[in-house]
Amino acid sequence: MNLCLFDLDDTLLPIDSDHAWGEFVISLGWVDESSFRLDNDRFFAQYKAGQLDVHGYIEFATRALRERSREELEATHRLFMQQVIEPQLHASARALVRRHLADGDRVALVTATNEFITAPIAAAFGIEHLIAMRLERDARGSITGRIQGIPSYREGKVRRVEEWLAAQGASWGDFGRVTVYSDSLNDLPLLEKATDPVATNPSPALSALADRRGWRTLNLFT
Repeated sequence: MNLCLFDLDDTLLPIDSDHAWGEFVISLGWVDESSFRLDNDRFFAQYKAGQLDVHGYIEFATRALRERSREELEATHRLFMQQVIEPQLHASARALVRRHLADGDRVALVTATNEFITAPIAAAFGIEHLIAMRLERDARGSITGRIQGIPSYREGKVRRVEEWLAAQGASWGDFGRVTVYSDSLNDLPLLEKATDPVATNPSPALSALADRRGWRTLNLFT
């Protein structure tokens, strides 16, 4: 069996779902527009630079979630899927995922975006296994604003994948091929675990590195 790992934002989607969710909650009036957008953009710039304060970001990004019921959150996320995500589910990205599934690969979505935002998106792509930022919950099941376990960001993605594989009695060496699709140098630790790294819709920095290393480049949205 082969292993296939997909990043999500700017890889399978041509947008960043985490940042888009922030803009969506602004449109709902859940947060103060000017201050929230300023912080949302600041954290996004940190992420792009590979310097994201993940714990600070999750505390910030989940404030609006912590103030609302599960029923309201679920209804709102359905609206987010309809209005924001579904128009960005390109046939090229869906076909790529379907091909790996049809080939019998073990497929997972590995993302630094939190599980609340990404679980329905993984389902929309037909991906069963999701490795995302886990949100800590209290005894009542309410989001606390903290991260549970290892953050799925940079080197943390490798460790989370290893945890997931170990839970299935597997490891990297059990697969004939390991394919990783990503757009960002943030995922360099994960790309370097692959036998088949694919720079997908790559940032300029990743594109230059892929050229130097002879990695395949894939542009799904052009």
